[in-house]
Parts: sequence; C-alpha cells; structure tokens
Amino acid sequence: MQVVQRGQTHQRVRVLLLWAVIACIAIGYCAWRFAGPAWGSLASKPPLQTNLLALLPKTEADPVAEHALDALAATMGERAVYLVTSDDAAHAKAAARQLGQALAASGAFRHVLAEIPPFDVTQVARFYLPYRFSLLTPADRAALASGSATLPALLAERLFDPLRAGLAAPLADDPFGWLSRWLGALPLSATNLSIEDGMLVAHRGTATSVLVTATLPGSAYETSVQHAVREATASALHASGQAFPDVRIARTGAVFYADAARRASEDDVHRIGLWSTCGIALLMFWIFRSPRLIGLGFVSTAIGIGCALAVTMAVFGQLHLLTLVFGASLIGEAVDYSIQYFVVYLSAGREWDARRGLREVRPALLVALATSLLGYAILAWAPFPALKQIACFAMVGIAAAFFAVTSLLPVLLTRSARRAPTHLFHGAARLLSVWRAGLDGRRAWFVAVLVLAVALPGWMRATSDDDIHLLVQRDAALVAQERAVREAIGVDDGARMFVVKGATPEAVLERCEALGERLDAPIGGRRLSGWQSVSQFVPSARRQQADRTLLASTVLHAPDAVRATLMAGGLREDVADRYVDAWTHGHAAPLTLDAWLAVPWSQPYRHLWLGSVQEGSASHAAAQGASEYAAIVMPLGASADQLPALAALAHTVPGVVFVDKAASVSRLFGAYRFDSALWLAAALVLVGALLIARYRVRGGIRVVLPVVLAVAVALAAFGYAGVPLTLFNWLALMLVLGVGVNYAVFLREGCVREGADLGAVWTGVALSAATTLLSFGLLAMSAMPVLKSFGATLALGIAVSVLLAPIGMPQKGERR
Repeated sequence: MQVVQRGQTHQRVRVLLLWAVIACIAIGYCAWRFAGPAWGSLASKPPLQTNLLALLPKTEADPVAEHALDALAATMGERAVYLVTSDDAAHAKAAARQLGQALAASGAFRHVLAEIPPFDVTQVARFYLPYRFSLLTPADRAALASGSATLPALLAERLFDPLRAGLAAPLADDPFGWLSRWLGALPLSATNLSIEDGMLVAHRGTATSVLVTATLPGSAYETSVQHAVREATASALHASGQAFPDVRIARTGAVFYADAARRASEDDVHRIGLWSTCGIALLMFWIFRSPRLIGLGFVSTAIGIGCALAVTMAVFGQLHLLTLVFGASLIGEAVDYSIQYFVVYLSAGREWDARRGLREVRPALLVALATSLLGYAILAWAPFPALKQIACFAMVGIAAAFFAVTSLLPVLLTRSARRAPTHLFHGAARLLSVWRAGLDGRRAWFVAVLVLAVALPGWMRATSDDDIHLLVQRDAALVAQERAVREAIGVDDGARMFVVKGATPEAVLERCEALGERLDAPIGGRRLSGWQSVSQFVPSARRQQADRTLLASTVLHAPDAVRATLMAGGLREDVADRYVDAWTHGHAAPLTLDAWLAVPWSQPYRHLWLGSVQEGSASHAAAQGASEYAAIVMPLGASADQLPALAALAHTVPGVVFVDKAASVSRLFGAYRFDSALWLAAALVLVGALLIARYRVRGGIRVVLPVVLAVAVALAAFGYAGVPLTLFNWLALMLVLGVGVNYAVFLREGCVREGADLGAVWTGVALSAATTLLSFGLLAMSAMPVLKSFGATLALGIAVSVLLAPIGMPQKGERR
C-alpha cells in the first residue's frame, strides 16, 4: 500500500513539475517578446501587429502587384500629415509655423516640414537642358509631323511670351519653346497646393489651408512610435488652440489609424477579458460554491491561453490585435473541459476516485475536442492572415486546456468534495426531465421540421455584403479628417494603380507610354484629371530618339536656316551659334532613369519606379536568373463608374496589371463566402461521420441535429433582421458547429455513464454553455466589425445548440 502511495506521489510530482516547466516557458517567452529590444535582438520585432492592412490577404495573382501595394503603403505609412485651416490666411500660416516648431521640438519625428527650404526651380530645367532635342510634347510632335509648325512662328510665340508661368528654360537655350512646353507638362504638382511665403498653401473659398508634414522615426505600427506621436500631437494641438482659437487642424496618416485601432483593441481585450473572467467566476461560484474549484478551472484555462500566446507568436512572429481580442473570449470555451470534470467530481460525493472520474469524463472531452479542432481547422483554410492566427491560437489553447484538465486536475483533486450542490442538481434534473419530454422520440423530428419551417422565410430574405470595410472599420473622426485633408489638397486616395512590368527598364518605359496614351483618351465617358508615371519624367530611349529624328527631318534639318531664323528674330549671333552648335554637335545620348533618380528633387516621385523585381518565387527566380522591372502608373480623379473601363484598359497593353485592392478583397470575400457554404456542408458531414462512428447511425444523427438546427436558426435570424451575411458569418458558423455540438455530446456521454446524476450532467452542460455565451457574446461589443459578426453569430448559434441539446440524449432501447 505504501509502495502504491509512493508511486502516486512521484507521479503527482512529475505531472506538477512538467506543467510548471511548460507554464514557465510560455510565460517567459511571452514576457521576453513583450519586453522589447532591451532583451535582445530577436525580440526587436514588436510582438503586437497593429497594421490594419495585415488583415488583408494577398489578393493579387501577380506577386509584383502585391509588391507595388506594399511599397506604396510603406511610402505613405511613414508620414504624418497636418492641415492647418483658418479664414484668416495670416493666422493659418502663423499657426502652421507654431505647429511645425512644436512637433519638431517634441522629438517624436525624424523630420518636420512646415516651411519649404529655398529651392531653385531652375535646376529642373538645367537637368533636362542637355536632352532638350529629345523631349517633345504630344502637341508639338503632332504639329511637327503635320508640318503646321514653322520655326518663325514658334520663335515669335516664344519671344512674345518670354516669362512663361511655371517651369521654363531660358530663351537663349530654348528659343522655340519645345523644352519649356515639355517641362510645363511634367506632373510635378497634381494638387491644389501652391507656394506662398515658403509654405504649401491651398485656398478654398474664404478658407486658407497650410500643409505641415512629418516623417516618423520608425514604423507607424510600433507602439512606442504611436505613443510619441499621439503625445506630441495632443500637446501641439492644445498650444495651437490657445494661441489661435479660430484655427482648425486636421491630421491623417497610418500612425493615427494604427494607434486608434490598437487602443480600441486593448479596450476590447480588457473589457472582454475582465467581464468574461468575472462572469465565469461568479457563475462557477454560484454552482460549485468552491473557490478552490474556481482557481483550478482558471489554472487550466490560463495554461491554455498562455501556451496559445507563446505558440502563435513563435509561429507567426507577431500577434494581431484581432487574435488578441478573440483570445480574450476563448476563456469561456477553454474552461468547459474543467467544468465537465468538476461536475463528475461533485456528483461522485464520498466515492470519488480521480482516475475513475477521468475515465468517465475523458470520452466526452475527446469528442468535444475533436469537433472543436475540426471547426477551427476549417477556419485556418480561410485566406486571411488574422483568421489563420485565430485558428492557430484557438487550437493550441483548447488543446493545452484539454491536456491540463486530463493530466493536472486528477492529481490536484484526489480528495472527495466536502459538499455538493445536490438541491441544484435535483432542480436541474427536474428541468431536464420536463424539457426532454418535449424533445423526446418523434417529437424531436416535429421540432426540427417546425424550426426549419420557421427559418425558411428568413433564408429567403437573406442577403450578402462583401464590402472590405466590413473587415476594417476605421475611426470615424480620423476618416472625416482625412477626407478634409484630401479635399483641401485635391488628391484622391491613391488606392488604385497600374503596375507595368517588362524585361528591361526600356520595355517598362515604353509600356508606360503606351498606357499613358490610352489614359489621355476619354475613359468611361469622360477624361481623367491626369495620371502620374515615371515615363513622364524619363521618356523611353525609343521615344527620345524618335523625337530627335522628327526634329532632324523637319524644322532642324538645315542648321544654317535655323541660325538665320534666330538672328532674324532678334537674337544675337553668338546666341544663335551656341544653339545651332548644341543641335549639331551636342551629345545624343538619351536621358536615363539612373540620372533622374540621382537628382534630389526626384525623391517625391521615386515611388513610381519599383526597379528590379523577382518574378515568381525567389528560389525559382534565382535558379533561372530571371528578374523583371516594374513601375507604377497612377490614374488621377477616377470615379467609381470608370473603374471597370480602367481594369479593361490594362488588358490592351502587354505587361500591365490594374490593381484595386478594395475591389480585389471584396471579390475574394464573395468567392470565399460562396465556398464557405460548401465548407460548412463538408464539415457537417465530417462531424456527422465522427458522431455516427461513436454513437451509431441513429444516435449520431440525433446528436448532430441540434447544431444543424442552430445553424439554420442563425442564418434565418440575419435574414429576418435584414442584416447582410458576410464571409465572417459563415466562418463563425464553422465554430458554431465545432463548439455547439459539444453540448449534445456532453449530455449524451453523461447519460451513459454508470450511476450518472443527470441533474449534475445538465448543470455542467448549462454552465459550459453559459460561460461560452458570456465570452463569445461579448465579442458582439467589440469595436472590430469582424468580431461583432463573430460574436453575434456564435452567441445565437450556441444558445440554440444548448437549448436543443436534449434531442441527442439516448432513447429507450437505444445502444450507445
């Protein structure tokens, strides 16, 4: 006897030591990751992902298009933009200067630009001057080709307009105006901004707006950067409000959206985690009246959550806000396993044996674990990174909680319970008896038919919505400020673009030019306000050579005649000689991209050139030595009704892809929403097969029937309420299937246990459902639309599942 007790003691110590080591590893790893760079280089990557775009899948079939989206997002994400507006222009400019000084002094930014440093615009003309005979506008090209352009007329026009507004080459260097007109067509400014008093200013009605930009010192999605920018902005806005009460300041930038999303999600985590924990603790105390059982239940749950956090961060590198909020709601599901064990423990009374109790409850827990893992595994097939994280988090969490319950609790609950809530169990047994009578035998099929008949009109009224904004709902105040900034500046959101690829930079430039010619024509019934492309700054070598050849074959074919025309127009002889000498003896080498990229003033437009990109996988590209070059062409002022025409336009030029991220994601939503219905049907078949293998055909069908009806009711409810169904409702139904079937399983397994107290079994099932409803139901209060859809669907589905769970109880004469 002593040997047996000694062996049990050793086993208990080994189990406790094993779980202590696992818990320490999980807690230590999480603490190390959240501690940040101070703990080591491997922890330098922020563990919390606040980038809303990280939610979105890779929708573009072309990896170069995805690269273009990432590059553009990175370029725009490193800036914070402020717009200072007042009806008093002097106040607006003074407030902008004060704002810029305050932001710069805060140390939260790498660089703040309120006043533009002195810039000699003539350097642009000087850069292009050596290539003047290879740069023609389409209008000049057409006039030369038709013969309508004559040198005397061109010279006269230039002489009578020597101070052309905007960029222009000196008269002596460009007497016929070809280079000046080409410079005037450069898309250097596609906005309403102009330079006044060294500041970027826009006028709309009586209002004057001044632009102030700031460059972040790091990623907009780093918590430390967000905190510093938020504090600096709040302090600067407060000081500006006191000094200039009439001034309005709007701000926009990825850092503000990321900060708002992070804080909203942290509030969700705190609210859901705290409320669900307190609610579950109160429910368990009301039922079990034992602080010890509550503590043990939360120990196994905490182990599951801790392991889920550590494994998810190890696998994915970062934890998305969506996963963190969902993880807070997983408490209610993870605690279900310990609740079922406690019910067996309390109902056994003085005859409690830990090993026998584990043998009695383990079959139900195994079936419940298998169905839950199946639901989350199907969720992992969704193409959304955050949903894959949620699936990983949930699967690890409930699996760890299961193993903690089945190995840790038996060694901690060796003594029998001092008291059991027998009165509560008796009341639950009477309630179950009454409720079961209405669902027993053939009445179950009548109830099923009635539920389906009531649900049918709701199905007929069901609609769908695949809008991307259902996934990412940005802060309304920030959206309004961003809209004000864009309207004042006169720019669109830049979310749509063409990606142009080619085997060489020359091929890319030629295709950009071909695309640009099509963009100049009416599209969808009207013209665009413009477009931006690197080919506007650097024409292709073929285009430059063609322009030079055109001049040589038309107006500049006789240098002596050119000299005579210039002198007849009043230019000095040395000026005429220098111009003719530049034409006849100047170098004919074309302007190159490298030369343009090297000049400082090209920096605001360098994002239009992506450079060398790998086509396909990196390993394949390296093996084949294959690489391509790519550039971005941005259509400006495109309306929604022009988007189909723009997408069709991409097919008319080789190597061109039209990228509209919002439309791409919405299309993917729709495709996967349709597919998810097939996934749900397949999952029902798999779960049904699993249950039939366990309970035979009749029993398996009755066990799965409650969750099938729960899915039907949830779908009908959205139809009756007029709420469109989204992909995330269907994915939540996967979890309704995986979690909701557990209640019928727990109830049926409890019924077939020898000497089982049905009142205790039903109490455990009801308590499990209540804790899950409490945690998942709180998701409906989340600030994230995705989690709201999840929460509402899960809460409704789980409620119906537990109400109809007695349908799965064994019938008279039925074998298990």
